[in-house]
Amino acid sequence: MREFRQVTDSYWLRTAPGRDHPALTDDLDVDVAVVGAGMAGLSTAHELARAGQRVAVLEAGRAAAGVTGHTTAKLTALHTLVYDRLRRTRGPEGARLYARSQSGAIEHAAALVDELGIDCEWETRDAYTYVQDPERVDEVRAEAGAARDAGLPAAFTTGTGLPFPVAGAVRVSGQAQFHPLKYLRAVIEDLLTLGGQVYEHTRVVGLAEGGEPCRLTTEAGHTVTARDVVIATHYPVFDRALLFSRLSPRRELVVAGPLGDGPDPGGMYITPEENTRSVRTAPYGEDGRRLLVVTGEHFTPGTGDPAAGFDRLTAWARKHFPGVEPAYAWATQDNDSTDTVPMVGPFHPGARHTYVATGFGGWGLSGGIMAGLLLTDLITGRDSPWQELYDPRRVKSVLREAPSLLKTQAEVARHFVGDRLRPPASVADLAPGDGAVVRAGGERLAVHRDEEGVLHAVSARCTHLGCLVAFNGAEHAWECPCHGSRFDVDGGVLQGPAVHPLERHDLEDEPPRE
Repeated sequence: MREFRQVTDSYWLRTAPGRDHPALTDDLDVDVAVVGAGMAGLSTAHELARAGQRVAVLEAGRAAAGVTGHTTAKLTALHTLVYDRLRRTRGPEGARLYARSQSGAIEHAAALVDELGIDCEWETRDAYTYVQDPERVDEVRAEAGAARDAGLPAAFTTGTGLPFPVAGAVRVSGQAQFHPLKYLRAVIEDLLTLGGQVYEHTRVVGLAEGGEPCRLTTEAGHTVTARDVVIATHYPVFDRALLFSRLSPRRELVVAGPLGDGPDPGGMYITPEENTRSVRTAPYGEDGRRLLVVTGEHFTPGTGDPAAGFDRLTAWARKHFPGVEPAYAWATQDNDSTDTVPMVGPFHPGARHTYVATGFGGWGLSGGIMAGLLLTDLITGRDSPWQELYDPRRVKSVLREAPSLLKTQAEVARHFVGDRLRPPASVADLAPGDGAVVRAGGERLAVHRDEEGVLHAVSARCTHLGCLVAFNGAEHAWECPCHGSRFDVDGGVLQGPAVHPLERHDLEDEPPRE
C-alpha cells in the first residue's frame, strides 16, 4: 500500500532559508565569473576573493538551494568503496592524492568554521562503509587496507552503532557532519564583505571564450566580461568539452524525521547494498533531540517509481529505528564520472581561461571545497599536488574508463531511440496529478493534468540534446533520462544541463474513453 504523500523542502532549506540576493540587471566586468552557487561555486568564489580577485557568482535559482541544499551533509573522505578501485586504476599515489585532497578540504572547512565563528552544527564523527552480506566482506577488507595505505585513519571492523549487525565495515575516524546551508550562508556573507558579488535568478545561457576576456550572456540579455570563468553548475551547462559523454546522472531520495527512543547510531554510515542506504543524525530543536536522515533508492532521472522508493526508504527507517516518523522527504541529484574521480580544472584541451568542477559522485561537499582550493590555485598561477589527478583533460584515464564510457553512452542511445518507439499515452487517460508523453499534431508533447484537471502541455524534447522527457509524479517534474535535465510542469528549467525551457503548447482535452 502506498504511504508517500508529498515531497517537502529539505530540512536544511527549511531551517536556513537565507536572505535574497539581487538578479543581475546590467552588464558586469570582473576578474572571475563563477557560474553556479552550490558548494563548489561558492567555495571557489570565496577562496578567489580571499586571494584578492574581483569575483561575481551567477546563479540561475537561489544560492545554495540546488544540489547542495538537498544533500545529506556528510563531510568525509571515505567515499563508499573508492580507494581500492583508485589503487587499481590510478595507482597507490593516485589514491594517496585523493585521500590528501579530500581530507585537506575537511580540515580547511573546520579552520574556516573557527576563523569565521560559523554556527553550523559542526560535529566530529566516524564514517563507515558497511555490508551485511558475508560474501561482500572481502570488498570492505580491501577498501580498509586501500584507505589506510592512502593515509586515512581507516580500519576494518564488525562493530558499529547501527541497530542491526553488519558482516563488516570500513571505519575512518575523525570525519565531520554539519548544517551545509548555515555554513554556506556565512561563507556568502564573508564573500560579500571581501567585495564579491552574488546574483540570484540570473541564468547564464551563453559563453564566448575564444578571445580574452571571456564573455557570458544571461537569459535576460546582459553580458558578463571576465578574465576567467568557472562553470560550477553541477552538470556543465555548456557542451563544448563533451563532458556529457563522461557523466551519468542519478537521483536519490531522502527521508528525515525525529529519532525515536532508540539510541543514536553515533556515526555516518553508507552501504552499497539495498540500492544504497546512507544514515546519519543531526541536532533537532533545542531539547537535545536528534533528526535521523536516511538516503537511498537511487535511480536515473526520468526512470523508476520515486513514490514507491520513498515508501521503501520510509519502511526501512521505521524497521531499523522504531518510533521514527519522517517529517521531511526530498530528493537530490548527483553526477558520476566514468572513472570515479571528479573533473576539476581546465574546461577542455584548448581552454586557457575557462574551468569546470563536476562529477562529484555524491560527495560534493568535500569535493566542492577541494575544488575551490584547486581552482583558486590554478587561476592565481599556483601549482597544486593533485591538479593532474582531477584534470578533466586526463587522457590515460579516459582510455581506462572506456568500458564505463561505452556503457554510459549505450544507455543514452537506448533512451534516445527506445523512448521514441514507446507507444504514446492518451490525454483522456491522465488522472489529476498525472503526466505522460502523448502524440498531438504530429509531435510528442509532455502533458500534465493538475489537481484541478487543467492540462499543462509542453514539448517532450529536452532542450539540451533532444531526448524525450518522462514524468516524475512524486516531484511533479519532467526529467530527461539521458543527461538529467529537469523541468517544471510548464517547461521551466529546474536543473541543467538544459538552459532553455520546454516550448509550451495549447492542447484540447479529450473525452474519457468508453
